[in-house]
Amino acid sequence: MRHLLNAAALAGLTSIASPAFADDDLSSIRAEIDAMRSEYQSRISELENRLAEAETRAANAEATANSARTAVAAIPPAATVAPRAMPVSSASRTADNAFNPGISVVLNGQYAASSEDPDGAGVSGFALDEEAGRPERGFNLGESEIVLTANIDPSLYGNLTFALTPEGEAEVEEAYIQTTALGGGVTLRGGRLFSGIGYLNEVHGHNWSFSDQPLPYRALLGGQYGDDGVQLRWLAPLDQYVEFGAELYKGDSFPAGGAANGGTGTQAVWVRTGGDIGDSSSWLASASYMNAGADDRDIDGSSFTGDETLGILSLVYKWAPGGNRREQNLTLSGEYFFDTMEGEFDAVPISLDRSGWYAQGVYQFRRRWSVGLRYAALTPDSVPAALAGSVFDADGVDPWAATALLEFDTSEFGRLRAQFTHDETGPVANDEFRLQYTVIYGPHSAHRY
Repeated sequence: MRHLLNAAALAGLTSIASPAFADDDLSSIRAEIDAMRSEYQSRISELENRLAEAETRAANAEATANSARTAVAAIPPAATVAPRAMPVSSASRTADNAFNPGISVVLNGQYAASSEDPDGAGVSGFALDEEAGRPERGFNLGESEIVLTANIDPSLYGNLTFALTPEGEAEVEEAYIQTTALGGGVTLRGGRLFSGIGYLNEVHGHNWSFSDQPLPYRALLGGQYGDDGVQLRWLAPLDQYVEFGAELYKGDSFPAGGAANGGTGTQAVWVRTGGDIGDSSSWLASASYMNAGADDRDIDGSSFTGDETLGILSLVYKWAPGGNRREQNLTLSGEYFFDTMEGEFDAVPISLDRSGWYAQGVYQFRRRWSVGLRYAALTPDSVPAALAGSVFDADGVDPWAATALLEFDTSEFGRLRAQFTHDETGPVANDEFRLQYTVIYGPHSAHRY
């Protein structure tokens, strides 16, 4: 437009110009003005055409969208439930995988040598569960695990643990759901699970400090007590750690049996407390009580019906310089067990009071290297003449066992261990040597204190 104004001004000047301008000059100026006017008219017409085309395309697109909305609205609801599969981006696949369970695997194997034949070996004065015996001689695939865990939704967490036995069988070791949002420090867990009694009962085998459980666990809990039931925990709102637990189980597992009391044969309660001692030490103490009902429980081909009550007192101390366990640490732990068994054994009245204890220490003296010592003992009860020669007759033996280990950790996921045990749990002393490996791969939850 500026050029047009200039041209118009120039045209006005020509009307008052001096007659000195020649006719050919005026004709040239008029020609330039006409050319400029024609050029701008052409450009304006082009812009007007492009605008009209854009408006037409927008109107067509709106009409197409309206037709699509009308068509979708006409589809029955059942047809919209399963839309046609479409390609998804990698970001969408990642989001979907976030809801898949975490899968971890624990592989465990060992070599065992013993001075006495492990077949039929027992503990004098105590009826052992089949899971609490000695390992077979030679190379053995120990009990391995496959663990699946996931947050189901904002309110529930799920855990499924398969135990792969040395015989090649798969067993459900744990299968439970747990609340995550009840509030008030309350947690509810239900399904198949290990009881929270004692210090070691709910610890999985790959996290044991030694290759086997202490003698009182083997004799009085069959290694560790696990059953179908429910567990309620409450973490008290205190500066010091205090946690209470109450449990109700079916009562099918040793030392219970037969799902007595209408399928609620085992009841347990426990309390734990602990805290720090400076920057380098901490402690944990607990008291536990369990009542296990038995209805025709099989014991070496005989039958027991009655109740077995068990109390456990536990104390743990841990030390690491400045709280850093990576280079050096020490764990000391001990538990005392007292057990009462009352009922009928093959129609013979039975009332036994027994006890046991163990103390152990594991010292990591440098990164990856640890040594450990453990001593455990049991005190059986005398039996009436009617039960002389039975599995509960200790025949003057007070069972005990001493164990030493040397361990090398390839990392936090791999362990190599050598362990030696001398036990006098029966009429004849036994020496046992084990070489063990344990490896873990896949996401694995942290272990408790």
